[in-house]
Amino acid sequence: MSALRDAALALRDGGFDNPAFEARLLVAHVLGVAHNDLIGLTREPDWRHLAPLLARRLAHEPMALILGHQGFWTLDFEVSPATLIPRADSETLIEAALASHPGARRILDLGTGTGCLLLAALSEYRGAWGLGIDRIPQAAALAARNARHNALQDRAAFLCGSWADAIAGRFDLILSNPPYIRSADIAGLMPEVGGHEPGSALDGGADGLDAYRVLIARLPDLLTEDGTAIFELGLGQGEAVAALAVAAGLAPLALRCDLGGIARAIILKKSFGAGARWG
Repeated sequence: MSALRDAALALRDGGFDNPAFEARLLVAHVLGVAHNDLIGLTREPDWRHLAPLLARRLAHEPMALILGHQGFWTLDFEVSPATLIPRADSETLIEAALASHPGARRILDLGTGTGCLLLAALSEYRGAWGLGIDRIPQAAALAARNARHNALQDRAAFLCGSWADAIAGRFDLILSNPPYIRSADIAGLMPEVGGHEPGSALDGGADGLDAYRVLIARLPDLLTEDGTAIFELGLGQGEAVAALAVAAGLAPLALRCDLGGIARAIILKKSFGAGARWG
């Protein structure tokens, strides 16, 4: 297939790490087939449709935005420039939730974005109901569409608001992937991130901890007595976020690492269980 070869060569010359695979994704998208179905396929894609997509990728637009969707956990999510693209590292929060609070019935996702954390959790907690909040109206609407796409709309609701300012109830499980990159580091992000994902979902302030300060201060009023909060972390932020939790009278129980060995999630409770302590 000449178009597949030409796309792969262009991506290779553009310095991309996996040009053959990315070319297959683009060609399969144009042909309307799964990329695994390209094997043995001789039908050529229309270059008039392929060329603009290839140009977008060569300009370092994320592949997920070009294709319009991204897999997360066992679900598929529509994506848009209004939100962060779901990442495999964030699945660590779902693993931590299932291990630390298996019986959750009411789930809150703060800064829901695509809704990936809440909807992935609801796919596992079959008897639970969840609420996702995002201050970007387009993000809240996108999350609602993703709930319908994944047949979870009857157990999920999405609101536009600033963190938990409009919430008075209590939840068994609170999830959040807040902005945690230091403001000074934003300019140095890879172009797929810094140039195409919303700064409001990336910039965590001078030390990267601004959102944690706001969220942790609200947790005592949002968690049930046995409730659990799980936040995503940036590189090396575990101890600093744990200190914020302790200062707020909460109990940081553990850190959970992603597949790369980075402490990616912190598990917080209202109080330590018998014999448990941090550190």
